[in-house]
Amino acid sequence: MTEPLTPGEYRDLLSRALEDTVDADTRPPKPHTLYMPDAHRAALYVDSTVVQGDRGVGKTFWARSLLDADLRAAAALEYRINRLNRLRVAPGYGMDIVPDYPGPLALPSLLAGGALPEEIWQAVLLTALGQPELRATADWAERVVWVRTNAQSAEATLARTDAEAAAEDVVHLLVFDGLEHLHTDWDTRNRMIAELLRLAMRMRFGTRNIRLKVFLRPDMFDAAKQLFPDASKLSGNAAHLEWTRTDLYGLLFHHLGNEDDETAERFRRFTGGWQPPVPGAPVRYAAPPALRNEEKTQQPLFERIAGPYMGTNVRQGRPYAWLPNHLMDSNGRISPRTFLKALSVAADETRASHASHTHALHHDALRDGVREASKVRVVQIVEDTPWVELAITPLKGCQVPITQGEIVRIWESRDLPQLLREETARYAQADRPELVRTGPRHPDDLPRLVQELIGLGVLRHRPKSSKEELDEYSHLDLPDIYRLAFGLGRLGGIPLAKR
Repeated sequence: MTEPLTPGEYRDLLSRALEDTVDADTRPPKPHTLYMPDAHRAALYVDSTVVQGDRGVGKTFWARSLLDADLRAAAALEYRINRLNRLRVAPGYGMDIVPDYPGPLALPSLLAGGALPEEIWQAVLLTALGQPELRATADWAERVVWVRTNAQSAEATLARTDAEAAAEDVVHLLVFDGLEHLHTDWDTRNRMIAELLRLAMRMRFGTRNIRLKVFLRPDMFDAAKQLFPDASKLSGNAAHLEWTRTDLYGLLFHHLGNEDDETAERFRRFTGGWQPPVPGAPVRYAAPPALRNEEKTQQPLFERIAGPYMGTNVRQGRPYAWLPNHLMDSNGRISPRTFLKALSVAADETRASHASHTHALHHDALRDGVREASKVRVVQIVEDTPWVELAITPLKGCQVPITQGEIVRIWESRDLPQLLREETARYAQADRPELVRTGPRHPDDLPRLVQELIGLGVLRHRPKSSKEELDEYSHLDLPDIYRLAFGLGRLGGIPLAKR
């Protein structure tokens, strides 16, 4: 019988396995890191045009996986989506610097030179489909001019390519990711995305074998739909990248079982039931279904790693439930990146401060991990929604729960509406003032601002009953994933980091 790993062996395996996971956007996916939650299957359907997901949930990971033939084949096998084996995939936009689309230097110059967003996307699509005149030049300005002056030829290419693909039983798929980096001006970015969705919808309903797959944050999809109302037709088959608690632990065990060393092999033998790599394919072990999806199997294994309690007894919580509970936002969403970041930090902190601990992860080190994960998440939301920092920073030093009335009084004392107007004015659109760029929709209506922060998952309402409406006496809370980095206290909660 295989002996279980020692605490030190688990700790070292955690550090090795999680080393690169928090840099998912900058490191390409590999076969052994390809984990496929059951809930993500719809995101890989060829006809799922829009894939929505918040920061850190796997949009870039899946976009790059679709572009890789080996990873695509692995997904086709595990998800049982045979159509993935009949794709010709090309990048339509992303963070990689490649000649397949205009990059961050070329795109602004094209727009400044008079190119329309729809012309740019048509040029990207036709270049990917092999339009000879576009392939003959690497200059995107020339490609756009050709599209503008050869509409009939462009239409003929789409029809011919679609018919040829049907005869070969293949689908041409263009993958679009990293669209938040399209342009520094949010209005321009939103118009670009709206026109991209217009083209995607045209291919979705006008051809049989040409498809676009667009990975987007939900707020970006909502903004684009305001500019292109018909985009709502894409909502019906849109996929959502979300993670349950069992998905997160399944991801953790997948990483532990796919390290290329003897310790990972022993971990697989001890847990049992792993599927071996497919002959001739890159090495990748698949965890048994129970280890992926069943709490009754996952919890005892995680307690071997982190112990049964978050202290000396059950009243302080059990690590299996405690960790994701403290990493979720007020809408119950958890980023796998912050989950793995917390565990990586916990392993390092246990090694540094609790090396003789009887388990691989010390409960205080897990708290340190949550604090670090909170820093990562706050940086992410401030990058995505800058006005959140303006709204929450004045609350630093307060204790939660806090009444809405107290929050509004603090905001009024800092003249928050004026700060928000100044931020929003930087991106205002003169002819469509209702379309907000970086600010909240109602910067002068502070109670409605509270509602917007609740919608973003930054604040949460603590009602006495589910029907209670917000008023100045309502108590509000910040989940720990935001509270800790923003510097708010909570009686009995994870304390703020000591300076």
